[in-house]
Amino acid sequence: MLSATEFAATSDGVAFYRAYDRVLDKWPVAVESTDLESEYGITRVNTCGHPDSPSLILLPGAGATSTVWFANAGALAARYLVHAVDLMGDAGRSRAVGTPVRTVDDLLSWFDSVIRGLGLDTYALAGHSYGAMIALAHTLRRPERVSTLALLDPNSCFTGMRAHYLARATPLLLRPTEDRQRGFLRWETRGRAVDRDWLDLLARGSAHFPSAKVVVPKRPRPSELAALQTDTTVILAGGSRVHDSRRLADSINGTYPRISVITVNEASHHTLPMSPRREVDAALGVALIGLADG
Repeated sequence: MLSATEFAATSDGVAFYRAYDRVLDKWPVAVESTDLESEYGITRVNTCGHPDSPSLILLPGAGATSTVWFANAGALAARYLVHAVDLMGDAGRSRAVGTPVRTVDDLLSWFDSVIRGLGLDTYALAGHSYGAMIALAHTLRRPERVSTLALLDPNSCFTGMRAHYLARATPLLLRPTEDRQRGFLRWETRGRAVDRDWLDLLARGSAHFPSAKVVVPKRPRPSELAALQTDTTVILAGGSRVHDSRRLADSINGTYPRISVITVNEASHHTLPMSPRREVDAALGVALIGLADG
């Protein structure tokens, strides 16, 4: 497998990073990019907002990169110092040039190193999909650090994924191509509009980026979720094909004292967090800030 440095020098690598920069250019606020060093490699963090604002860390879904938050960055930066992270070993500008992330302990230790690198004591935290899995696992391990938590259509946090979603996703994982990635997104979103530049980035990353094996946190036990001390909001996509959102909402509501649910009816799993922008911004506003106006 190519290293990140070797990949960057290939034609596919050049095209991928150009696509990355095109999506990052969509952020409506000034962005400062920082590379944080740790034993696991170099983590890219894209930051925006006022330095005196409370900190918010954003974790993307697998393959989405930190740039995926372009639609939400403006609203979030108005109230937070936003740190959007490229996941180690995944598509993006983080470089896995150190100790490999092979276990969940490694994964959470890597994320701890990001927190140290940012110099944070407490922070709000939001994650989508795989990023939500990491965010929840971190919060359960470090509850005193996370002020509020938002989980956007989290897969395998409260329930398993639907069999027909896995059946569609597995061939893409085994033999990824740009066309397969685009076709999978068309199927999951039921043809909903997705930003073309971000889709180009996702497809190129899926087909060509030298990603490591994904380390998946174990689904928490109900007793762990019931004992969660952080105010948590689960933002579900009403049109998600990953799980039955209505059934999942019913199973969460009233079961866990600190966890509430908001459903964005016009979203699918893979339109989040980009679309529908206003509804997602409003849900994040309630989840992270407690403001009904988003």
